Amino acid sequence: MAQQKKIAVLVSGGGTNLQALIDAQGRGELGNGKITLVIASKPGVYALERAANAGIEGRVLARKDYDSIAAYSKALADEMTAAGIDLVVLAGFLTIFDEQVYEAFPNKIINVHPALIPSFCGKGFYGLHVHGAALAKGVKVSGATVHIVTPECDAGPIILQKAVEVMQDDTPETLQRRIMEEAEWKLLPEAVKLFCEDKITVEDNRVFIRE
Repeated sequence: MAQQKKIAVLVSGGGTNLQALIDAQGRGELGNGKITLVIASKPGVYALERAANAGIEGRVLARKDYDSIAAYSKALADEMTAAGIDLVVLAGFLTIFDEQVYEAFPNKIINVHPALIPSFCGKGFYGLHVHGAALAKGVKVSGATVHIVTPECDAGPIILQKAVEVMQDDTPETLQRRIMEEAEWKLLPEAVKLFCEDKITVEDNRVFIRE
């Protein structure tokens, strides 16, 4: 049996994607991975309560406690390296970090984005802004993408995508909810499992998945 991979989940808010991962872990669906650490970018967020309820260690690394992105990034990289983390999952983590984290975890940071990249992604496209933009454009399908995180926003290699139908009477809120339920909460655990089973390789900014 391969050695179990330790997963850190980085959060800034309620932690719905964290909960999806915790639930998947409870069902034995993270393969060879286990969430061993949850780091929040601010104190008092509900995601920390979710971690505590699941018996997972939660820590706060508050951005306001550091005088620069570089100092914060170093602390974040050091914290996760010391904890022996193998995979970093961004689950609504809204704090910017620099190359120190990427260098410590090359091709080992993944994120879920609530659209079909390269549509509705990049700077400023987060949360309801993504769904508002999709509806304003009148798209018939949207969805979610799990990708490897690189220094360029939302531009890293794509691991998994799933399309979700857009309804004519959708609001940003209803579309957000449907994409979460039908795509994000399914894709993220699946991508984590693939990573933890060593089935993902990256070549020329493309992800190849081994059967």
